[in-house]
Parts: sequence; C-alpha cells; structure tokens
Amino acid sequence: MEKVIEFKNVSKTYPNGTQGLKHVNLSIDKGEFVVIVGLSGAGKSTLLRSINRLNEITEGEIVIKGNSITRAKGKRLLRMRRDIGMIFQNFNLVKRSSVLKNVLSGRVGYHSTLRTILGLWPKQDVTLALSALDRVNIKEKAYSRADELSGGQQQRVSIARALAQEATIILADEPVASLDPVTTVQVLDDLKRVNLELGITTVVNLHSVDLAKKYATRIIGIRAGEVVFDGSVDEAVDETFDQIYQRSGKGQGAEANSR
Repeated sequence: MEKVIEFKNVSKTYPNGTQGLKHVNLSIDKGEFVVIVGLSGAGKSTLLRSINRLNEITEGEIVIKGNSITRAKGKRLLRMRRDIGMIFQNFNLVKRSSVLKNVLSGRVGYHSTLRTILGLWPKQDVTLALSALDRVNIKEKAYSRADELSGGQQQRVSIARALAQEATIILADEPVASLDPVTTVQVLDDLKRVNLELGITTVVNLHSVDLAKKYATRIIGIRAGEVVFDGSVDEAVDETFDQIYQRSGKGQGAEANSR
C-alpha cells in the first residue's frame, strides 16, 4: 500500500514543558479510515493537527506522500496543505456568508489573493462546489446563510469544503462532539462514504469507543502523548480500551464512551 502520512520519531513539547507527543512512529496508507481515540488531553488533537502543521512539532519529521511537510516552506508548504482538508469541532464557517461561498473557500489555495477577495470564482469552481454539496445531500442549502443551518448541516458544509478543495487527505478533529446522536451518525456516514467512494485517506479524532469500532478500518490509541495501540477494529478488544483509557476495572465503559 502507498504510504500517505508518516510520523518519524515525532515529539511535541509545549512552552510550559508539557509533552504533547512522545517519539511517535506510525504510517497511514492511502484510503484508510483511521480513528484516533484516547482521553481528553492525551494528545489526539496534537497528533492530528501536526499533520498539516497547525501544531508545530519539536522533534522528528512528518512526511506526506514522500515529501517532508516539516521542512516545507512558502509556496511548497501551501501546496502541501492544499491537499489536506480540515474539519473542526466548531465547523469553522463564516456564519454570515452563504453555504456556497463557504464551500468555495476550499478553492482559495488555487487562486490569487485578489481573485478570492473579490469572489471571482471560475464557473468550474462553482460547479465543483455544488457537486460537493450534492455529495453530502445539502445542495438545496447552497444559497442559505451558514448560520441558518443546524449543527449537523454546518458540519456537512465543512465536509463539502474539503471536497471542493480536492483534498486527498481529510483530518477531522472531534467533528461530532457538539452534535446529537442521530446527527452524529449522519455526519460520520458522510465521511465514511466519501472515504470509500473517493478513496480519500481520513483521520478522525473521536471520544466514543462505539463510534470508533463502527467506522474505523484502523484504530490508534493515544495515552499521555504515546501510541499505546495501533491495530484493526477486530484487534481492539475491551482490554485494549481499558489500557488506552486507563480503566482499572469493568463497568467503566460508559465513561469512555461519553468522553
């Protein structure tokens, strides 16, 4: 399989001395749907956000499709980031703009600053954005303001933005943490469908063990900045999650599932 993301002895130490990541070594192949699980503060977001350098690492190297994003600068870094879509817990939309304009913001990396400021989007970009909205079943909302949408619909707009970006990697940092159970399933179904139909490598942070088991092809467990489990869903037995979540006894599964 083609390696798309590689962590090579990656560590992250914050200014206050806290170690967010400790000597992480792992690789993620093209087309995988990887779910990262662990307690709050375990290092899940640090790991995910270091892939596109929203977090800068302090040691080691991260390689994207054979090229070091750690060493990339200027236009080279922008081109590499253009290939990585990011979905946030809080949606990260311009609430007063239309849904379509929010999706078109995924095309910013392909055009000059002046063109994007003036909103002079080529016709093919608009077609691409509408197609992305159609793929997540929200095309009819294209001309609505983003703040008129429900939380689940707003998160679908975020997915469409990553599709319009033509990203080959999607990172999702707790994308369903603020959604109700029904909407959670709808959003994760969309992400999974995009992963399967388009072959987009997808890395998602989740708190829920049950959701991780349902959607992942592979689960990575993080505890105190270290990878303590990396394997298939079938390999992730109850004892595995006891280790990841530092559970000392049975009957605490609900705690992990609610985090």
